[in-house]
Amino acid sequence: MNGVRIAFAFVAGLIGFAAIAHEVRPALLRIDSTAEGRYRAVWKLPLAGGRVLPLAPVFPQRCSARSTGFDSSLSGAVVQRFDLECASGLRGGTVAIDGLSRTITDVMLQVTLADGSRFSGLLKPSRPALTIDEGGGAPALGYLTLGVEHLLLGFDHILFVLVLMFFLRRLGPLIKAITAFTAAHSITLGLSALQLVHLSQAPVEAVIALSILFLAVERLRGVEDSVTVNHTWVVAFAFGLLHGFGFAGALADIGLPRENLALALLLFNLGVEIGQLAVVAAALAVVWAVGKVGIVVPRHVVQAPLYFSGCLAGYWFVSRTVAIVA
Repeated sequence: MNGVRIAFAFVAGLIGFAAIAHEVRPALLRIDSTAEGRYRAVWKLPLAGGRVLPLAPVFPQRCSARSTGFDSSLSGAVVQRFDLECASGLRGGTVAIDGLSRTITDVMLQVTLADGSRFSGLLKPSRPALTIDEGGGAPALGYLTLGVEHLLLGFDHILFVLVLMFFLRRLGPLIKAITAFTAAHSITLGLSALQLVHLSQAPVEAVIALSILFLAVERLRGVEDSVTVNHTWVVAFAFGLLHGFGFAGALADIGLPRENLALALLLFNLGVEIGQLAVVAAALAVVWAVGKVGIVVPRHVVQAPLYFSGCLAGYWFVSRTVAIVA
């Protein structure tokens, strides 16, 4: 048991330090044809820690682009609109994102051409430019990548799972709790992405931070006869419903493709699960390694990551709440 807690403490501590960084959300560049040779572009760039990332779309050389204004009223994002004139159309032209290679942000590109055909693709730091051609680059598969990256770069979600694991001492209860968390956030992610239920993202993120603080305090109290200890899967399910709305925030930024809506939603959710399983597998690997080595660590060292996670979650909760009311 001590080895398990040491392992989870170690992994949670590492993630906790990484969690000082802000969550990275994907950007969106949508270009729609309005007439032959004319297009309207929407560039939606999520903020990072309240700052605008130094990114800008670069359109094909044969196109002249005119900015028609900014909209910063959206929570956590800035939108810029362009009118494009491309004498020979967009097909075969290259669209790039200036500065993308210096970030860890992805950009979903969605294009509707004059003949009604659509092109979609995912621009990444390793591939900051795409050529618009027939059919696109398997756009739905890009949502699988976005799901994995959203979980692995969503440090509050990772921290919640790792702190939750402090309550679990055997593999059976662990599987039960993780399954409950998965089922719950899958439900609300789907409902929110399909616009059947909507919650404002800012309060959701504040309460997600509060959920981490709650778990950290519960574990540090050391009470062994509580709902959280005796029915961890119930707590995981309840908070999982909330975290699903948090996952839906990434999809809200880029939207779902109309032609492959169900598939894109399924792949995004699958990507989230792959990322979550990778985190759990990493924690279990450390458990195994600690058990093999037989390291004995003082109790206050084992609990240090819980204090750190609780303080970090408290900071997140206060800062996110202040941002709402400010």
